[in-house]
Amino acid sequence: MQPHLLPPHHKDKRPFWSLMAAIQPSLFPMPVDPALPPGLLYCVDVVTPEDERCLLDRIANLPFKKFQFHGFEGKRRVVSFGWCYDFSNHKALPADPIPDFLVEIHRKIQAASGFALPNLAQVLVTEYAPGAPIDWHKDRPFFDDVMGLSLASACNFRLRKSVDKGKWRRVSLRLEPRSAYLLQGVARREWEHSIPPVESLRYSVTFRNLRSSARTDRSFA
Repeated sequence: MQPHLLPPHHKDKRPFWSLMAAIQPSLFPMPVDPALPPGLLYCVDVVTPEDERCLLDRIANLPFKKFQFHGFEGKRRVVSFGWCYDFSNHKALPADPIPDFLVEIHRKIQAASGFALPNLAQVLVTEYAPGAPIDWHKDRPFFDDVMGLSLASACNFRLRKSVDKGKWRRVSLRLEPRSAYLLQGVARREWEHSIPPVESLRYSVTFRNLRSSARTDRSFA
């Protein structure tokens, strides 16, 4: 599957260079928009509608559990493969092996987008019921780069970075169904991200590899 070209009737008003950065990040290694942080790449239609339907059918049968955070339950449900993170003990723990169909979709996303996330170590599948948010956070330092796939419905992907005491620089990106993003470098390490309450049922598939230190020291959190 090759990075798709926008149809002639497409009404996206972004500058041409910005669209091409979204479509072919391997050829144009820049963020979607100059306002977005370096290290954030975005690509639309990395899987086909048929792939999405098949994925959602497979995902529906996964053993989801309520997200647990320091004794509290979140409004979203999650299931992890490869590694899971125990927020109560601040520790990454081995989880069930990554299913073949998720390994295959990881390969398809990279082929379609030009993104590179080698040495896949963990996949997190999240179900967002209508009204479910995810608060401001950075992914745990046990993991390295982060690649995400959006399914079923769109959401606003918000980012912020502290620029002064009590002041933040804030930007956002609309994640469409079947689109993918990659967080690395500055965007991964220096910016937090969040998702406000979603309007309709949404699923995300998050792919992560491990930091080099975590590969040798498995207690690194």
